[in-house]
Amino acid sequence: MKNEKYLIGLTGNIATGKSTVAKMLAELGATVIDADALVHELQRRGTPVYDAIVAAFGRGILDRAGEIDRKALGSIVFGDAEKLRTLESIVHPAVLIESDRRVRSAPAPIVVYEAIKLIEAGRAAMCDAVWVVTARREVQLERLMRTRGLSEAEARQRLDAQPPQSQKLEYAHVVIDNSGELAETRRQVTAAFQAIRHDLSAVAPEP
Repeated sequence: MKNEKYLIGLTGNIATGKSTVAKMLAELGATVIDADALVHELQRRGTPVYDAIVAAFGRGILDRAGEIDRKALGSIVFGDAEKLRTLESIVHPAVLIESDRRVRSAPAPIVVYEAIKLIEAGRAAMCDAVWVVTARREVQLERLMRTRGLSEAEARQRLDAQPPQSQKLEYAHVVIDNSGELAETRRQVTAAFQAIRHDLSAVAPEP
């Protein structure tokens, strides 16, 4: 293992169901670290990341409570590659430091790091295994429209802005197809997780 913990990097494109798989892994006993939730925490008012983002993009990105309005910030950076790189240069190092701290302090021997940009951020090499969650495009489309209230055109735009799933699959040690019933997804997740537990117990040192 690359750490004292066994680290699963969990990724997949938008609306494939990463959070669903992460919840199943938590129920099986893993500690789950959600990169997106971590970013939320690190961007709260009063943090160094908050101060750096406001300095870079101005107070126009703040809501009435003085917190960063992620939608307003997103409208600035997602159409401008240079501004997106500026934001990532502020956020990614902080996320890296805090996520590593949480991995080390996790109570469970198996830790899941859930991140849509796991591979793009260079985190895949730090994991013992990369799990990629996939779903058929029509399933992703339906989920985006149902759960986020997007029009079909908006949902297709979100999907088209993502790198193809095949790019993530090149890094995958485990592929979870989350296109169908939850029971089938759970069967895949449980089988892969139990295989890890078996391998870890086989190499565990004698007491």
